[in-house]
Amino acid sequence: MKAYEPFRIKELELKNRIVMPPMCMYSAPGSVPTDFHFLHYGARALGGAGLIIVEATGVVPEGRISDNCLGLWSDDQIGPLSRLVAHVHSLGAKIGIQLNHAGRKCGAAAEKIFAPSAINYSKDGKYQDPVEMTHDEITFVTESFASAAGRALKAGFDVVEIHGAHGYLINQFLSPLSNQRHDGYGVNFEGRSRFLQEVARAVRTAWPSEKPLFLRVSAEDYAEGGMTPSQMARIIDRVIQDIDVVHVSSGGVTPVPPPVFPGYQIPFAEMIKTACDVPTIAVGLITTLEMAEETICNNRADLVALGRELLRNPFFPLIEARKRGIELPWPEQYKRAFS
Repeated sequence: MKAYEPFRIKELELKNRIVMPPMCMYSAPGSVPTDFHFLHYGARALGGAGLIIVEATGVVPEGRISDNCLGLWSDDQIGPLSRLVAHVHSLGAKIGIQLNHAGRKCGAAAEKIFAPSAINYSKDGKYQDPVEMTHDEITFVTESFASAAGRALKAGFDVVEIHGAHGYLINQFLSPLSNQRHDGYGVNFEGRSRFLQEVARAVRTAWPSEKPLFLRVSAEDYAEGGMTPSQMARIIDRVIQDIDVVHVSSGGVTPVPPPVFPGYQIPFAEMIKTACDVPTIAVGLITTLEMAEETICNNRADLVALGRELLRNPFFPLIEARKRGIELPWPEQYKRAFS
């Protein structure tokens, strides 16, 4: 089965095409990994996932989604994360980390929060009103992404993923619904794309060229006047020289939930893959091996990310392979389950 075939991108070889996508656990007081993270990520590595991407990690304190999110703005955070990397590697999986700035969706304690424009995400009072970023602040955040990527390298991660989706800061710059600036970072399509281009270039400079750099995007805003998949493809074309894999999601710029159903984002991954000639990860209610296999076999995406399914069943990759007579090595400690 294709889902269990290796996948190589630059120097990285994954043992299979099954990815654990980044999912916030809100369980990191102090913004460093705890025992929970070693259990959480270790279980999915033990269970057979080829690549594990660690949850959204703030590049600055005010870039966290919550006070209990991971961070990588300080050298003091390298050591705890390097131990997590070594743990996952010892259990047979590769590991990446998603770097993020929440922008106006910052739920962490902060004196002020930042956005491309001073437009609140919602009217329910959940978030404080954001401050429109100055050029110096934009430069600082761009440099913070690059510095975090350098720390990720020191920690031993195999992949860095730039979070440009789900209504967080980069996505806020891209969408005309949240970016109403009147300078070189707004006004038109070219201006709204500029921040992502600068972040991607800065991160690529800090992250070795032989190591893969991923970008997560929201292909669709699900709102009138918002981003569409064809527009997102044009944006990806602007950063393709720095990006190796695109992780295709959707929504998040507005509080309106997207219409969800099994495999609802697979067509977006297929469209981006075809339009931009770039490897993609499909994600979004992919809950069976048959869905994953169909996606890969029909060249709709190169990798499949299983979020909810891996939360329910960390051993999904190994169990589904065994059901189909595919011989994969089980952890030595667990082999008695089949004796």
